[in-house]
Amino acid sequence: FIIPNMLICILFFRSFAYISMKERTPEIIKKAMASLDEHQSNFTKLHGQVKKAYSLLNDLLQQLKSDDWFQAPWLYAECYMYRRIHEALMLSSPISDFDVFKDLKCQSFLDSQEPIIILCNYLQELKRKIETLSENKLQEEFFKLLQISLWGNKCDLSLSGGRSSAQFATPMAVVAELESFILVNHMDSIWSVLIMRKKNQENISTRVDFILDNSGFELYTDLVLADFLLSANLASEIYFHGKSIPWFVSDTSEKDLMWLIYQLKTAHTNCMSRCGSIWEEFFLNHKWNYRDNMFWTLPHEYSAMSQVAPDLYADLQKSNLIIFKGDLNYRKLLGDRKWTFTVPFHEALNGFHPAPLCSIRTIKAEIQVGLEPGQGERIAISEPTWMNTGKYGIFQFDGPLS
Repeated sequence: FIIPNMLICILFFRSFAYISMKERTPEIIKKAMASLDEHQSNFTKLHGQVKKAYSLLNDLLQQLKSDDWFQAPWLYAECYMYRRIHEALMLSSPISDFDVFKDLKCQSFLDSQEPIIILCNYLQELKRKIETLSENKLQEEFFKLLQISLWGNKCDLSLSGGRSSAQFATPMAVVAELESFILVNHMDSIWSVLIMRKKNQENISTRVDFILDNSGFELYTDLVLADFLLSANLASEIYFHGKSIPWFVSDTSEKDLMWLIYQLKTAHTNCMSRCGSIWEEFFLNHKWNYRDNMFWTLPHEYSAMSQVAPDLYADLQKSNLIIFKGDLNYRKLLGDRKWTFTVPFHEALNGFHPAPLCSIRTIKAEIQVGLEPGQGERIAISEPTWMNTGKYGIFQFDGPLS
């Protein structure tokens, strides 16, 4: 029996939280340990420190068998587990800055080269004609890139337990094929925020913030969208917010972002190298900016941000649109509670509203609000695990406060 709006806890037997902690989490720790093994030769002179980190991770793996883990709220337990992985490395200086998930993240990007090239060519062609596009056509292209960014969110290594999540589908074809799987579609509202500023406040800057999720292909789709926003004069400055430590296997850090841009810049494919050079310049001239804050790697729900991290909240208040990518951000936006499906998004945010915001997410956890009556229940009849697969997506918007 689950009380509506209560915290999602691991102890609910057969729930996705329970299965995740029981089966997926040990695999993630084993992947971290395997990464240390694979890089053993690089750490020859540091063997003692590698052994210490390995031992600490093995201790963590054994502790996961304790019932204590299964009494905790799911979000807290997951965040604590990744903190413990980070601690194992921090206590093993001088390998404390080694990212045990780096190889997995890099391979995910490298395995997605074909769709990256296709999308890269599409972006370059779009930018060449962008000034000639009508407003309706510009909106159409915006919606297309939003949806590519949405479905890029399927590439989540923490969901797969570290197994490959490369993207092989052709991005442009995916948009038409998957449109019917968008359960909440507030793209019109997102567009309205940006186009109204472009029309009415041409001399005032427009800031868009991306609260990033996965590195690799998803990050690439986010950067393509950000490039389009600048090129279409829908934004004048972009802020990317990532993680300060390795997090949830594939979450984006500054090193991941800069590695991706370097890979593009040094690629032998012209469109990729051009993208890499342009994006590097965006960072140099501060049209693009990167930020991280320890708050993103704490278990707090976002409604606590103004008290726990007032500096971060004040910074986000300067934004004209905040885009929250992925499941973990959605869980924190909603306090990781078992809301009923029909609760309005604004209500579930529990007072969190630094600026107009939207969630772009493929559904991979048992939490969702803002659905029509019966909508989720109807899907569950034929697809009991529909909330765990990433098959369905949402664009959920909470606009300016009146």
